Amino acid sequence: MGQGINTKAIQTAAYLLKVPVNKIQVKANNTTNAPNSSLSGESLTTQSVVIGLRRCCEQLLTRLEPIRATLTNPTWEELIKAAYNADVDLQVHGFAGATDTQTYNVYGIALSEVEIDCLTGEYEILRVDLLQDVGLSISPEIDVGQVEGGFIMAMGYWTYEKLVYDPETGKLLTNRTWNYYVPEMRDIPQKFNVYFKKNSFSNDVILGSKATGEPSSCAAVCVTFALREAIAAARQETGLPTTQWFQIDGPFTTEAVFMAANTKTEDFKY
Repeated sequence: MGQGINTKAIQTAAYLLKVPVNKIQVKANNTTNAPNSSLSGESLTTQSVVIGLRRCCEQLLTRLEPIRATLTNPTWEELIKAAYNADVDLQVHGFAGATDTQTYNVYGIALSEVEIDCLTGEYEILRVDLLQDVGLSISPEIDVGQVEGGFIMAMGYWTYEKLVYDPETGKLLTNRTWNYYVPEMRDIPQKFNVYFKKNSFSNDVILGSKATGEPSSCAAVCVTFALREAIAAARQETGLPTTQWFQIDGPFTTEAVFMAANTKTEDFKY
């Protein structure tokens, strides 16, 4: 604006706080830096925003109440205009910190059905049924996406994403998209059903909602259990009893599934 606002703001703050001007910074609106910032995992950001917004709305309604009392059933626009003309501060601030962290239990269950090709080790995830506890969802459509995304991310961790290092140098070999694979379109379960637990409620502070990201990722391990059962069934067809232990660790890559199936050479002959 040409008014030197930032400079004057810095000088004023430095004078009032009795600190050098180089201690004061004026930052543009940005979602990557903020005072009192913390991690955004475990849906903490969502919960903090809900708590902060609730406090803001409560402050604003308290300020508007005397103005509302002078009007007869005003619209929101009429109420705000009257408050503005009465010099009511229409900006509020709500802070949510570590002491506002909410504690509650999250429940869920998942079932998966897979099919493996014993000759190649390739497999398909035919179906997943996931029941997730999201409390009293503030936005069910968003929560469905969070639940699905968390599950698929962890499914990739358990099935496709394999770190391979050079045995001589220790250099990471799977360091790019050509050789490090994550779930893609055709890796999504062919039938993916997500259900929300009914009659669930966390507490009134966060309007009964619950975190949705990480809990569903824990459920993705069911895919590896299903793959192990399929491998055991394949081994049984080759004469190996299901009671015979076989070691297979995540990720369950195509190679790992093929080797664990212990397919015989004659199985490749017509």
